[in-house]
Amino acid sequence: MPVTDQAFVTLATNDAYCHGALVLGQSLRNHRTTRMLAILITPQVSSAMRTALCTIFDSVVDVNEIDSNDVVHLALLKRLELGVTFTKLHCWTLTQYSKCVFMDADTLVLCNIDELFDREELSAAPDSGWPDCFNSGVFVFQPSIKTFNLLLQFASEHGSFDGGDQGLLNMFFSNWATKDISKHLPFIYNLSSSAIYSYAPAFQHFGQDAKVVHFLGPAKPWNYKYNPQTRTVTEDGSGSVSTSQLSFLELWWKIYSSSILPLLNKMEKSSESKIQKEEADIIEDEDKHESENPSFSNSLPVSAQKEQVSEMLGSLLDELSAKDCLQKAECNFDINIAEPSKSSAASSPQSIFQPSAEIDIVTCSASELSIQPKPEEPSAEDERRKWEEGHIDYLGKDAFENIQKKLDSFLL
Repeated sequence: MPVTDQAFVTLATNDAYCHGALVLGQSLRNHRTTRMLAILITPQVSSAMRTALCTIFDSVVDVNEIDSNDVVHLALLKRLELGVTFTKLHCWTLTQYSKCVFMDADTLVLCNIDELFDREELSAAPDSGWPDCFNSGVFVFQPSIKTFNLLLQFASEHGSFDGGDQGLLNMFFSNWATKDISKHLPFIYNLSSSAIYSYAPAFQHFGQDAKVVHFLGPAKPWNYKYNPQTRTVTEDGSGSVSTSQLSFLELWWKIYSSSILPLLNKMEKSSESKIQKEEADIIEDEDKHESENPSFSNSLPVSAQKEQVSEMLGSLLDELSAKDCLQKAECNFDINIAEPSKSSAASSPQSIFQPSAEIDIVTCSASELSIQPKPEEPSAEDERRKWEEGHIDYLGKDAFENIQKKLDSFLL
């Protein structure tokens, strides 16, 4: 029976971490959790990713980003991007639940862990770097607006010793190390991937009992490449990876390629079909309008026709710029595949998940999957400024044939 007043909660502040959140949610589903799944997302998450999240999570909650802006302490960690992890504090506002387990989006569940709901706030596993502190990648908590406000006040007055959420939470729940041992989760509930090679004998002895693996550090599973034929992960070159750690990365990618990638492809096909239907409806309406008003295009005075063309050119500029902005908002990440290297041409990556309707479907011949960040594109305002300054992309989206097509759609 589902337990509707308790939930696993995670956070995504961009599309990259949405890939991790989708795999985390799927791994919880695979191991038949009876609890609800909730995710906090910020405005940086695209609408396409939001739709994907809604298929796996019971609740997708919009929250505002909270950044510590503590550059000094974050620099000590060499992780300036962790300031936004203060956004995690919003999890205490989920008062529709009586108890929750927060899990970072870069964690992976290896078996059913519903027993964590038997623990009390704040239960967490020790951090491998300083065991008198807990790691905030997995913790049990009780939602409370009062606690949320106290955390915000504490953060404002005292900050965080590491610039991120972990330092803040350890300072706020300062008696975790000494007061109640029952709130110390076994390390197997938050197995640091870095600990696998820092204490290999312990991992060899206890590793088979691991329940949750946490991919700590700047290199995340989605930064690696995966071969679906051999089911192996290719190192990203950022550092050495142990055999045991590779096995967890391969498990992450196995879930991604078998469950998440088909979901994203299905969504893209559905979006493409919808766009094609809308275009067909527009053409049908235009044909009907022309048949009912055959002399409409020649019924205006010459001056009015010139004014109409001028207005359409301005509208076209806005539409072209808005289209680029929309494509950027819809999906910030491409997923690339490479064909088997029969020739140099065959090994070039091809997009299989793009915001446009032009999508290459993954086939059984694909030998490599990777998730690559899409280059940022200029905003609609920037594009309009370029036009005004005379910097026009004559060979690209501003090419004459694109302008002509748009004019034809109005005039023909």
